[in-house]
Amino acid sequence: MTYLDFEKPIEDLEKELQKLNDVAAKSKVDVSPSIKQLEDKILETKKKIYSELTPWQRVQLSRHADRPYTLDYINYLTNNSFFELHGDRTVKDDKAMIGGWAEVDGKTFMFIGQQKGRNTKERQFRNFGMPNPEGYRKALRLMKQAEKFNKPIVTFIDTPGAYPGLEAEERGQGEAIARNLLEMAQLTVPVICFIIGEGASGGALGIGVGDRVLMLENTWYSVISPESCSSILWRSWNFKEKAAEALKLTAIDMASHKLVDGIVPEPLGGAHNDPTAMFETVKKEIFKHVNQLESMNAEQRIAKRIDKYCAMGHVMEAKEEMA
Repeated sequence: MTYLDFEKPIEDLEKELQKLNDVAAKSKVDVSPSIKQLEDKILETKKKIYSELTPWQRVQLSRHADRPYTLDYINYLTNNSFFELHGDRTVKDDKAMIGGWAEVDGKTFMFIGQQKGRNTKERQFRNFGMPNPEGYRKALRLMKQAEKFNKPIVTFIDTPGAYPGLEAEERGQGEAIARNLLEMAQLTVPVICFIIGEGASGGALGIGVGDRVLMLENTWYSVISPESCSSILWRSWNFKEKAAEALKLTAIDMASHKLVDGIVPEPLGGAHNDPTAMFETVKKEIFKHVNQLESMNAEQRIAKRIDKYCAMGHVMEAKEEMA
């Protein structure tokens, strides 16, 4: 288990618990009352810490090394029946963006999402979850395929942003993301988007226009990361905690501003503490929303989707002063 800095009190208590369990295993001394007392204290400490998380601490949890990634969700939900599709039919297959067909309890879905890596080799292979233009073009190709066969789309968003390299810009990174925004707004099939980790900038938006956009409890969604915001405003990453607070990037902030449609609760301590429970919760959310959306016709879904995004934000028109 990897502990974050603010989880140090939990780490200390769990080490004590391990020592007591070792004593119980190696001797005939009855330490069960002490074990029970310590377990209660650990639970109480967890509840206190995780109920008072700052925005920056939630950012840290969203990046936790043990947190489930897109393929973890897909493989569990589909019982490893996922049939991955490759390539954008123009440049290459972007390994940072995955997608394909799968069945969940007898119902067919098109799954699309950004995939990170667990170790250095995997991270390089997946480009740290930062798609190139061909990744977004592949995603759009698969969405159009789902539309052709009238199947719902589920996307999993977890990216520090679209790849910012020169070659990505040369191949039309901005245009690829903009095209996805336009096309996703008009898809005739239900689209459900989950932010399962980091939701940064246009990299997240490129597969994030849906009838339902849901954030897991300990995730973030913003035009810029706290570190990048800090480096722009203060010329240093040392103010990232302050930037995270100012950006209003947590699930609670996003829901309060009606920028997402709901918050998906995580197990105590984060999704990585009980991945199976997290997967089951996401599965329930998928079927709950897809059943609601399939009760409408395509025209109703598109109209509601467009109205939702048009209602975001505020517009003020400056009147010209009379000379």
